[in-house]
Amino acid sequence: MALLAVEEALSMVLAAARPMPSERVDLMGALGRVTASPLSALRTQPPFDASAMDGYAMRAQDLHTGEPLQVIGESVAGQAFTGTLKPKQAVRIFTGAPVPEGADTIVLQEHVTRSDNQIIPTTDKDRLRHIRKAGLDFTTGDPLIRQGSVLSPADMALAAAMGHVTLPVACRPKVAILANGDELVAPGEPCGPDQIIATNQLAIAGMTLQAGGEPLPLGIAPDDLGTLSASVQSAINQKADLLITLGGASVGDRDLIRQVLEQQGMTLGFWKIAMRPGKPLIFGSIGSMLVLGLPGNPVSSIICAKLFMVPLIKHMLGLPAPDGDGTEPAILGSDLPENDLRQDYLRARLSRDPATDQWVATPFTQQDSSMLRVMSQAQGLILRKPFAPKASQGDLCRILPL
Repeated sequence: MALLAVEEALSMVLAAARPMPSERVDLMGALGRVTASPLSALRTQPPFDASAMDGYAMRAQDLHTGEPLQVIGESVAGQAFTGTLKPKQAVRIFTGAPVPEGADTIVLQEHVTRSDNQIIPTTDKDRLRHIRKAGLDFTTGDPLIRQGSVLSPADMALAAAMGHVTLPVACRPKVAILANGDELVAPGEPCGPDQIIATNQLAIAGMTLQAGGEPLPLGIAPDDLGTLSASVQSAINQKADLLITLGGASVGDRDLIRQVLEQQGMTLGFWKIAMRPGKPLIFGSIGSMLVLGLPGNPVSSIICAKLFMVPLIKHMLGLPAPDGDGTEPAILGSDLPENDLRQDYLRARLSRDPATDQWVATPFTQQDSSMLRVMSQAQGLILRKPFAPKASQGDLCRILPL
C-alpha cells in the first residue's frame, strides 16, 4: 500500500467519524463538556429593575430642589419595597434590590445628607442613573450558548442564570488504549535489563482527556496473538468508540497489531503515512469502533495522536473544525536541509522576534523519535512539506504550536 499524504489520511479519519449521542448532565458536572444543542434563556435577567448601588431610590424631578425627601421604607435584595413612590419621597435601597414603582433614579448614599427619616440630595449627578433595567443581561428566549460550545465556568454560571438545571451535552467518546510490546513494563513495576518503562499510554490518555474523551486503559499486552486478541475483544466488549493501539504497527516479525485487528474483523482504511515521525500508522474500523494503530516510538505516538486522534475526538463531539491546518507563520531559527517524500514535523523551541513580534522556531539538533526529553521541551512543530527545498535561518516557515 502506497504512502498516504497526511491531509488525505486526516480527511479519511474524520469522514469515518460518527457524531456522539447526547446526554443531560447536572450543572456541576458540565465543565469542559460540549453542548449538544443550542441553549436559550428560560427567564429574564434581571427579572426586575434593580439597583446597581447602595443609596436612595427617588424621582429625578425631586433631585436638588433643596427640599427634604421623606424616607418611607427600604428595599433590600430578596425583599422589595411594595409601595409606590410619590413626590418628595425616597426609599433606602441596596445593591441588587428591586427599584420601587415610581422611582427612576438611585442617588448614592454618599450624595445625600440624612437626618432621621429625611434626606437632602447634595448633587444631581446621579439623575436617571444606577438602575439595571429588567432584561439588561438577557430576556426569555434569547439564544445565548451555541451548539458545539466547550462549557467554561462562566458558561456554567450563565446557564444557571438562564434557568437551566441540567444541560444537553455530547457523550464523551470512550477511547480504549492498548500498549503492546514484550519490552514494556508499567511504571513502578520491576524493569528487567532488556525492558523499558511504558510511557505512551500515559501521554495518549492525557491527550484523550484534554480533547474531551474518556480513556479506557487496557494495560500492556505482550507480543502474543492470543493476548492481543483478548485485549482488542475487551475494547469491543466495553463498547469503546475508538481503540488506540500503541506499537506493533510496523513490518517486523513481532509487529502483530495489524494481523490481530484484521482477525477481529477490522476493515482497513489505510496503513502507512507519508510523514516523519509516524509512518507506520493504521486506521480502520471494527464494527462501529474506529481504530487508530499508532507507532511505538513515544514521539511518533504523541505527534500522530495530535494530528489524528485529537481532531477525531473533537469531530465526534461536534466541535467545529479549525480554520486551515492549524499552523501559524514563523521565522526559522536555523538552516534546514531539503526534505524527502515524507512530511516532516520537527520539534522546535519557540521565541518571539523583538522587532516583528513574530514566532521564531528553532529546531532541536536531535530529532530522534524516541526522545521524550526533546518532545517535552518542544513548544511547537515545524511543518516541512514533502520535497521542500533547503531553508535558511530567517526564512518563513509554518509551525504547529504545542
